[in-house]
Amino acid sequence: MNDPLDIDHDEWAYHLPRLRAASKVEVGDIHGVLPFSGVRNPITASSVSQKVMLTYRTAANDWVPRVGAAESLAEAAVAEEALVSPSIHDVEFQPVKFDYEYPSGTRRSHTIDLRLTFGSGLKRFVFVRNRSSLVKPWVQEEIDAIYEAVPRHEAHEFITVDADSYSRARRENLRRMHRLVSFQRDQCADELVFKAANSLKTLWRMSDLHQVLDLPKNQIFQSCMRLIAQQRLGADFDAVICQQSRIWRTGA
Repeated sequence: MNDPLDIDHDEWAYHLPRLRAASKVEVGDIHGVLPFSGVRNPITASSVSQKVMLTYRTAANDWVPRVGAAESLAEAAVAEEALVSPSIHDVEFQPVKFDYEYPSGTRRSHTIDLRLTFGSGLKRFVFVRNRSSLVKPWVQEEIDAIYEAVPRHEAHEFITVDADSYSRARRENLRRMHRLVSFQRDQCADELVFKAANSLKTLWRMSDLHQVLDLPKNQIFQSCMRLIAQQRLGADFDAVICQQSRIWRTGA
């Protein structure tokens, strides 16, 4: 007679049951926000990378927010670094898919991570990959094959970005800067802070500005972040920027 507490196969089925892969996350319509425009949705469950979905604004979309989707935190950081630059006209996530010939001779397809469009009209494809992968010869051969197959009418340049150069602190700084530059603008406060920073001979830390400006500390901090994003002030991007951070004049 079987023990009622016995579970079928409990002595040999050691592994967790195999479950069906989770489907991709689809975002529905959002009032006042343009939908994701990429040819491939990268937002799926992953134990390897952290996927990112965000809203962003560019001149190409008449500053109307649009949904963007990145396959990793580094990829999102590269996009946000571009989005805070005044020279960028548009940023596109997963914009183009095309076939290329793998070094072994087989045909594969590749979707570009990002396309940056500058105010001058220059279009640049961006390929983001971690450093441990980029140093492998066969990966470099694959990147070369992808570059050769890039449709020339889709982009003028193709660059490879080392994801490891975007530290956790740098990614966090860029995330906050993007929010402040795109969604919380305050040009009047920015000009007051910039003028004070240029006239203060003892400028060393951001908190030094508190003594010469009749503005709330949080407002000064936000203006400093926008000015740093625009390279009008300098700071260490690889340390989380705060009120006590070292800042300096850039001459911009």
